[in-house]
Amino acid sequence: MISDSARIAAETPFLRNLRGAGGDPQTSVAQPDTSAKPSANLTTSIQDQLGPYGDPGGLRSFLQQKGIAYSLTYIGESFGNVTGGSRRGGIYEGRLDFQFDADLDKLLGWQGASFHTNLFQIHGTGLSRYYVNNFITVSAIEALPSSRLYELWFEQKLFNDQFSLRIGQLASDTEFAVSQTGTLFVNSTFGWPNIMAVVMPSGGPIYPLATPGVRAKYVPNKNLSLQVGVYNGDPAGAARDDNNSDPQRRNRTGTNFRTNDPALVIAEAAYAYGLEAHDNIEPGTVTLGGWYHFGRFNSLRFDDAGRSLADPTSTGIGRRLRGDSGIYGMIDQTIYREPDDSNDGASVFLRLSSSPTDRNLLDFYLDAGIGYKGLLPGRSDDTVGVAFALSRISNNARGLDADTIFLTGVPGPRRSSEAVLEATYQAVLGPGVTLQPDFQYVFQPNGGIANPRDPNGSRIKNAAVFGLRGTVRY
Repeated sequence: MISDSARIAAETPFLRNLRGAGGDPQTSVAQPDTSAKPSANLTTSIQDQLGPYGDPGGLRSFLQQKGIAYSLTYIGESFGNVTGGSRRGGIYEGRLDFQFDADLDKLLGWQGASFHTNLFQIHGTGLSRYYVNNFITVSAIEALPSSRLYELWFEQKLFNDQFSLRIGQLASDTEFAVSQTGTLFVNSTFGWPNIMAVVMPSGGPIYPLATPGVRAKYVPNKNLSLQVGVYNGDPAGAARDDNNSDPQRRNRTGTNFRTNDPALVIAEAAYAYGLEAHDNIEPGTVTLGGWYHFGRFNSLRFDDAGRSLADPTSTGIGRRLRGDSGIYGMIDQTIYREPDDSNDGASVFLRLSSSPTDRNLLDFYLDAGIGYKGLLPGRSDDTVGVAFALSRISNNARGLDADTIFLTGVPGPRRSSEAVLEATYQAVLGPGVTLQPDFQYVFQPNGGIANPRDPNGSRIKNAAVFGLRGTVRY
């Protein structure tokens, strides 16, 4: 039986005409067959393996002819924290994703128009939330159990598809700050960088919370893309009290459709190279981006009078600061391709990001990794990878820790950073079916805070996490 990747390799050199994660040209050879990342471009399905049961009555084929496509993807995974964290234990969690797309040109004769939506049914228990107590979330599908709407948008393409405008309920992690190689990994940070998930209100417009917005994208040629997104700046709204502090509980079904919060703007430029067969360099993509939030934020260390928030005479309310921002840069690079199959080989990625230190818990982020597709003989579709991520606690947050120790005289931990190392292997059992063992080691969970379960107040210990993910896509 000829694999999907081998068949496509015979037709096109290195998938040069296909789209990669985030909708950009595919420049990473080591992209996985399945992924939990919202930005991943997934095409394989179990339909053909089901024979006549794959399309009962020919309904799916009929709808596709009319421009209507749908898919169902189930991801189930089990993780165990065998040492460290706030406590040891294991979990099971899963997510069913129903996706619906309509090509309005085929359906209604509306040229360049399309419609998209997807719904999640999320269940199970999150390992990071209940066991590891870290902020670089172990799994990209971890969320509170719920049935919720994710994205719901209309898109219009113009000028020979060089310009597109998308409007509706949008998520920024489907298109911005996307590493194509990073979609292989299980940890959430290799999809949307952890620094932005921590510092933006309610985590920003990312899984599992999208928000109303507009995205414009201009692609003058296949090498260059420019895009900007304007979103409602808080997908869940501000917490009214401590009992309502979790944004996923404040927006339980994804249907708040908030439009009255200060705006979040994200802009990005990406340049892809090595796309032609005659180029003397392997394909790669360089991306630069930044964001600005127009809301107000509190200083992490000082009140309005300039006193430390750890001072007993302080008001306890941080000085109000106008706006927040961040920048990021990234490279995805294929570094090697197998001589007998241009779809097999190795890719690397490197991503950096920073934000102001006075109003953010994190002020610097770095991640990097390598993936190899087809490393083992006879396993051309399998992908193996190793990645590392580091989130640094900001100077002001560390300064507050020092102030607290000095002013109270009570010894305690001073936060510094959190990091994670992940090794994973995605085995393709058949089109649309994968099994993925995974190992992660978490350094200084939550930056090195005291373990709330330890009466002695010692730091949360480094955590070793083992897991297994299975994915089926129809």
